[in-house]
Amino acid sequence: MSMQLKLTTTVVDGILVVHCAGRIVFGEESGYLRDNVKKYISEHKKIVLDLAQVTYIDSGGLGTLVGLYTSARNNGSAIKLSSLTERVGELLQVTKLVTVFEVYDSPRDAVEAYKKGAAA
Repeated sequence: MSMQLKLTTTVVDGILVVHCAGRIVFGEESGYLRDNVKKYISEHKKIVLDLAQVTYIDSGGLGTLVGLYTSARNNGSAIKLSSLTERVGELLQVTKLVTVFEVYDSPRDAVEAYKKGAAA
């Protein structure tokens, strides 16, 4: 079994966009996400997690996202989510985590929101 999560990053207007593809599940995948995003948090104040290609997330994956959100805040950084699939979106609704995260339709929308926040 090879790991079922791939991360690629792009920088848009100085904001790091992390494109997640595959499954964010308890174990190797959520550990990989956590370790990498923690590293990104130390280097970037503003991060967008693009979940367009995430096919599945479990409670362990959700816990990891919440942990990263908290780590970012404690570091004076921020994480926004973008491009939730219907399934992931429903899970965030059910768990009420949609009230924790700022969620945007696209990475571009999330980047624009960061820029507006900076200007305000």
